[in-house]
Amino acid sequence: MTDPDRDPRVGATGDSAPADIPRVDAGAPGMTPPPTPRASEVLGAALGDAARRAGLDPNSTEDTRHAVWNAMGGWRGILESVLPSLAFVVLFTFTQNLVLALAISVAVFTLARLLQKQPPSAALGGLIAAAAAAALALWTGRAEDNFLWGFLTNGVYGGAFAVSALVGWPLIGLAAGFLLGEGTAWRQDRRKRRTFFWLSIGWAALFAARLLVQVPLYFAGDVTALGTAKLLMGLPLFAPMVAVTWLAVRALYPAQPR
Repeated sequence: MTDPDRDPRVGATGDSAPADIPRVDAGAPGMTPPPTPRASEVLGAALGDAARRAGLDPNSTEDTRHAVWNAMGGWRGILESVLPSLAFVVLFTFTQNLVLALAISVAVFTLARLLQKQPPSAALGGLIAAAAAAALALWTGRAEDNFLWGFLTNGVYGGAFAVSALVGWPLIGLAAGFLLGEGTAWRQDRRKRRTFFWLSIGWAALFAARLLVQVPLYFAGDVTALGTAKLLMGLPLFAPMVAVTWLAVRALYPAQPR
């Protein structure tokens, strides 16, 4: 029986293996192991891949209108973003029945995800988040707790954009660099570096504005106003910011004539 921890080049008596078995010299030319990807490259690849899946690829020939439409997910994405919150706010405002409002809201969200035909992992992840928010609201008996998950995601996204810009590695630049095959070379270009900085700050400001408006409404217990603010500060702010980002990146990397 062979010991899996023993070097197969060494015999049972400890002698070296026969000469016809080549030895690998770690220091030989051409045998250098590939360099480990830097954190910026890994993060840029992940961000760029996510942007491409969302329909935001600066290499494409789509116009701004189509790019924004794709980023929002088309009609299905709009319905998923609007209908669950709208159903919750309307039902709770008129019935004050928390269980009914949450049940219908989660059901609408689930139906929208199924209609989008998303990968099971993405659909399940969104459903778990929606169900967890609803469960928290049921556990506390406070309808406004259904919005806590949104506060958390806005805080994380806003903080990530802000910190990345302040440390000189704006997330928009990392994503654009990967998508356009530039890697991190954009950091040597002052114009690109400044543009990516302000774009990332703009996204951070969007998420911060949502929190500044909605958190006080949460503590005031005004569910109707909170839900309305969430709807008004959702896609109506997201779409213009996507358009600005798209136009700015395309201006930095003009399409080459074919």
